[in-house]
Amino acid sequence: MVLVLVIGDLHIPHRIHDLPAKFKKLLVPGKIQQILCTGNVCDKETYEYLRTISPDVHIVKGDYDESTFPLSISVVHSPIKIGVIHGHQSIPTGDLDSLSSLARQMDVDVLISGHTHVFQAIEYDNKFFVNPGTATGAWTGAFNGDPIPSFALMDIQGSVVVTYVYQLIEGEVRVEKIEWRKEAETAPVPRSTVPPQNIPSPTIPGSPPGGAVW
Repeated sequence: MVLVLVIGDLHIPHRIHDLPAKFKKLLVPGKIQQILCTGNVCDKETYEYLRTISPDVHIVKGDYDESTFPLSISVVHSPIKIGVIHGHQSIPTGDLDSLSSLARQMDVDVLISGHTHVFQAIEYDNKFFVNPGTATGAWTGAFNGDPIPSFALMDIQGSVVVTYVYQLIEGEVRVEKIEWRKEAETAPVPRSTVPPQNIPSPTIPGSPPGGAVW
């Protein structure tokens, strides 16, 4: 079992000063094995804070990051292969067909992306797509109103990914559970290239000559 924190679009300090206090109380060191971040961390202090939760931090470059984070990463928790992008590579933004194409290009089972500031966890085209939303509730010009602060925890148990989304709604943390299972890959049935041959029927005692059976 591996517990992975999926988080992103923090925009600290450009759009908001910090993570919600109720989220910080949940994100205690020593319980989470890995962090996958969709980018827009924006400052070194926030990056160092994430490292206090888990030293195994993987971050992709968001459209507001000035760091040298990679544009995409992939990690493996066998048999699950996970890809992470910021999400601006998807055109239109958040489009499942576009994300599915990116997942195929990256050859991953699970694709994590952000950029929309809206949580999503959905199976599509035999793959699993997770968007943790914005952990701080940072504003975006994509829609009117304030986004709901959210992050996700992925509990990876072999071929099963159990995702818990944490959302701060009206001052209270609400949790929802979504489960996805990777289908077992079936090997193609080998086709013989040898032409079929006449196989003599076995002779059964009391049967007619030639082994015919009634």
